[in-house]
Amino acid sequence: MATPVSHDTPLHIVIVLDHARITGGQAKVAFDSAIGLKRAGHEPIIFAAAGPIEQKLLDEGVRVVCLDQADLLGNPSRAAAAMQGIWNIKAARELRRLLATMPRGRTIVHVHGWAKALSPSIARPIIASRLPAVYTVHEYFLFCPNGGFYNYQSGHACKLTPLSLQCVSTHCDSVNYPRKLWRSARQAIMLNVANLPEVFSDYIMISRFQVGVVSQQLPKGVKIHQISNPIEVDQLGRKANPASGDVIFVGRLSPEKGPFLFAEAARRIGIAPVFVGDGPLAGEIQARFPEARMLGWKSPREVRQIMRAARALVFPSLWYEGQPLTVLEAKALGTPVIVADGCAGREEIEHFSTGLWFRGADPDALAGMLIQAQNDELITRLSHGAYDAFWQDPPSTQRHVERIVAVYDAMLEKVALPIVPIPQDFIQASAA
Repeated sequence: MATPVSHDTPLHIVIVLDHARITGGQAKVAFDSAIGLKRAGHEPIIFAAAGPIEQKLLDEGVRVVCLDQADLLGNPSRAAAAMQGIWNIKAARELRRLLATMPRGRTIVHVHGWAKALSPSIARPIIASRLPAVYTVHEYFLFCPNGGFYNYQSGHACKLTPLSLQCVSTHCDSVNYPRKLWRSARQAIMLNVANLPEVFSDYIMISRFQVGVVSQQLPKGVKIHQISNPIEVDQLGRKANPASGDVIFVGRLSPEKGPFLFAEAARRIGIAPVFVGDGPLAGEIQARFPEARMLGWKSPREVRQIMRAARALVFPSLWYEGQPLTVLEAKALGTPVIVADGCAGREEIEHFSTGLWFRGADPDALAGMLIQAQNDELITRLSHGAYDAFWQDPPSTQRHVERIVAVYDAMLEKVALPIVPIPQDFIQASAA
């Protein structure tokens, strides 16, 4: 267990997100942060719309307020889901009640996500509470209607201005154009009615890459902090035989993650792609690429064992990403990563030192790097480089908590600053 962070008075942190269970990287990071804060002597509270509750939170003594609602995809009524996604009345009411009980001067509201169950309605109770609030940018729903600056129809990153006429008239949704129109309407309400981005004085970015993606869309005057996601991986030492094993893909099998790109590139050089994970494209991948080995969903421990044994991890993501946990975990295990140069994963990889870059969305470019990865001597060097680079400054939960508490303290100190009245003669002189 990590050594607790020294802090005189416990902070109260209301951690707001859609789900009370791990449904992806966003929830995992929020929960790891909550557990780290609890172990460090603080009082985190998870506020979520959709259950069930992750058992580990309860085991660690983290208080959870779960509304037991369905998320938007799990709601059996499309009409009810559409209304909930636009304005979740229950979430706003219950969040207001919770925040009213929080001690002034020692409480921070930290939002990790809102678009899959909570809705923009969370803005009103946060504003009413007058508590300082911070937002961690995991995805891009605060800025882009479909949450990813990604066109699911063309399979490419989107450069259009969000909610511009060209944006609204473009079918980029993964399901259908009516859902794109609904998401655009929600985005307009989020920006112009709820004013959700204005609620936060501080934003946490999990990579420098993200700052470049959204910096021009942030409210003026906000403070940006870059804090890596926490990663807890056993320090196993350098690999004994790095040049053995398969080239693998780990993650959700969905279009924006680029699994077809990997499968096609692997076919071009005559190797069998290995997929660890599940998702909507699993059946199609198996049908189109019968040579692919589909390992399906695995537990976190099993995934790390597979990554440790792999020759290389391919990360062919077609969208921007935030900070891919899989890339960091692979480095920690001494497995070099072949990463697309158009996503945030490239930030964690030094070309020909800890892994390889390839031109995103280009199967020939990826095939070229897969050929490079057949060189045993190169893979051994990249493996050692990846392992050594990660463990020089590992983004552990303890370090994450230390850095995030420093942000909280600075926010509370700023709020507590006394209001100095402006002299009347200065006002008169300025108006003259």
